[in-house]
Amino acid sequence: MSEEWTVELRHLRYFVAVAEERHFGRASGLMHVTQSTLSAQIQALEREVGGRLFSRTSRRVELTEAGEVLLPEARRALAQADRAIQVARESVHGETGTLRIGFSGVAVLQSILSDDLRDFSLAHPRVALALTELPPAAQIQAVRDGALDLGYCPDLGLDDTDGLRVTRRAPTPLSVAMRTDHELASSAAVTTSALSSHDLVVFASGEDDETVLSRLWPAAEEDRSRARLVGSTLGAVALALAGLGVALVPTATERIALPGLTYRPLHGAPPGPDLLVIGRHDETSGAVHAYLDGVPAP
Repeated sequence: MSEEWTVELRHLRYFVAVAEERHFGRASGLMHVTQSTLSAQIQALEREVGGRLFSRTSRRVELTEAGEVLLPEARRALAQADRAIQVARESVHGETGTLRIGFSGVAVLQSILSDDLRDFSLAHPRVALALTELPPAAQIQAVRDGALDLGYCPDLGLDDTDGLRVTRRAPTPLSVAMRTDHELASSAAVTTSALSSHDLVVFASGEDDETVLSRLWPAAEEDRSRARLVGSTLGAVALALAGLGVALVPTATERIALPGLTYRPLHGAPPGPDLLVIGRHDETSGAVHAYLDGVPAP
């Protein structure tokens, strides 16, 4: 059975102070303890070591061979202990660590994600950022499961926020994307009634079809049957460019300029879904709290 040690960091701090000062009186002053207390602590350390660490005379204090061996090790142990406390303190204050962030393409197209990342990185340059593009439903599940720390996703029917901290970052206005030779492309704007006779492509990303369509396309039931749900904004744009329908997309998608594709404002439709930043209510990471605390509300 191994011998139990009772050496504490204060014993090593007292030892190093005496070793560096070579004087118990000066060392006790530096450590803000009485000389008798300092001597008692050094004696306790010597009992643990099993021998003398200092040779004491009326005029000098010198290290013994055991003391010479112990001094560099004690300094390393104290430095490591100080480092451990500093690292923990930095983590609590969100100064170190890694943030795993999921995002939907619209967060990039609206420049919201990049703006938030820049602001956070300027304030917390030592925190690493790991980004993963995921559909909204997958982001929500990953945040709940702990696979992601944060998510940027449009609100496509998030009605169960149990355990989630949700910040509504910005609204997402909608436009219509279509081929340049589509009959609706000649109009300056497209109304919801004009869409009723055309196949519609909607970015839904794993949510319930009826929930998404009732939020984004509250038209008649027979019109909803013409809607095709896809898992990404780029997927919706690809189908529109292929002539397989007109795509209901975030207005920021207009930044994607492709030959043969055009965009038109959508009139008469309800507001698009809000872009959400989601995290966990029971989050313990200081970096995550620092990030969420810095996210501005709309």
